[in-house]
Amino acid sequence: MVSYERKEIMEADQNFLQKMVHLQSKNIAQGICSICSANSYVIEAGMEKAASRGMPVLIESTSNQVNQLGGYTGMAPADFRTMVIQIAEKIAFPKEKIILGGDHLGPNPWKDKPAEVALQMGCDLVKEYVRAGFSKIHLDASMFLGDDTGDRNEPLPTSITTERTAILAKSAEEAYRGGGREKTPPVYVIGTEVPSPGGSEELRHAPAVTRMADLEETILLTKEAFARHNLGGAWERVIAVVVQPGVEFTGDKVFDYDREKFQELKVLLAKFPQLVFEGHSTDYQKAEKLKEMVEDKIAILKVGPALTFALREALFMLDLMEGELLKANKIKEQSHLVAVLEEVMLQDPKYWIRYYRGDEVTKRFALKYSLYDRCRYYWTHPRVQKALGLLLVNLRSAEIPFSLISQFFPTQAKRVRGEILAADPVVLIKDWIGQVLDDYYYATEQ
Repeated sequence: MVSYERKEIMEADQNFLQKMVHLQSKNIAQGICSICSANSYVIEAGMEKAASRGMPVLIESTSNQVNQLGGYTGMAPADFRTMVIQIAEKIAFPKEKIILGGDHLGPNPWKDKPAEVALQMGCDLVKEYVRAGFSKIHLDASMFLGDDTGDRNEPLPTSITTERTAILAKSAEEAYRGGGREKTPPVYVIGTEVPSPGGSEELRHAPAVTRMADLEETILLTKEAFARHNLGGAWERVIAVVVQPGVEFTGDKVFDYDREKFQELKVLLAKFPQLVFEGHSTDYQKAEKLKEMVEDKIAILKVGPALTFALREALFMLDLMEGELLKANKIKEQSHLVAVLEEVMLQDPKYWIRYYRGDEVTKRFALKYSLYDRCRYYWTHPRVQKALGLLLVNLRSAEIPFSLISQFFPTQAKRVRGEILAADPVVLIKDWIGQVLDDYYYATEQ
């Protein structure tokens, strides 16, 4: 039976995040999955899964991915919003159930520039996100900028990061008051995780959990900085602080959550009932570990590479299915999607060269199977898109035999036979991605 409070949070999407924090303050373990991806299959799968649960969907883009100069996707914030809305319209997902978030917003894309220049560009970035209708804003000024002094092997002093965070928040508030798309003011997330997003191949042990003293200092100094900039109202909308809960992944290893190491931070948060934790790099965590995280007030679980890793798995299986259909003379020309993807990645290594080390055999294995899933940067490449298009045409024209679906997608095959799923390659792709999202819904719903 759904409680009154649970029913209320499901129906009030505009204020979902603040209601989630309210429930967490009463020790009701409500959370939300944050989908950090610009991939259309992932976004569509996320919307369909949210629709099946009667929940809103939280979709986020990062400052490197989407910014006023286009980022590596070529999209400004308004372009990203348009893409998400178009996907929603395609599948009739209610636009009012979409929560857009901006991740690591601040000077990071321009950190090599002098501080004055980089911070101004960070402020412009935040303004563009708010004007485009992004309502969850993670402010991150934790990085050294071009002319900052000090030991760069140590974190930037908290007094500097919190002052810059307040300056970013002031820009966000100005943009909102100046006429952003959202009817309700943005909510904010502060802090950053250690180590940097994306993990590190150098990790041999689980990363250290954020120190309690560092967390408390970050919260208190940020509050003081907001007050100095007359941002008292904005501070009341700070809903979360990013911490390192001791989870991370490398190319072939996942460091699982250990809740015993996190209990001090959970206790500390009782002093700040307006806040929950936001956890980054939760990819590949076991469902029960994700649930423990939400119970320990890590209410916002960010996931990205694990979803595109699942997309890659599905596409690789479809590629194998296509090969079998060719042998059976059911298609005339094979797309060779996997071979094309590998060739494109080798010809243009900029998105993976820093991550994959070792001899050629080791690197070529990582190109396809690393948990970092650097493949995700290549699915929009024209040659890869052409091969993918041919793959889908071939599979649809051949009317995939049930026995072949059962061989490669056994779980989905049962639902195909039960007429719950269509025997369509795109349906299989999205359902395969949805299996990852199921773990997050298990963890975040009560």
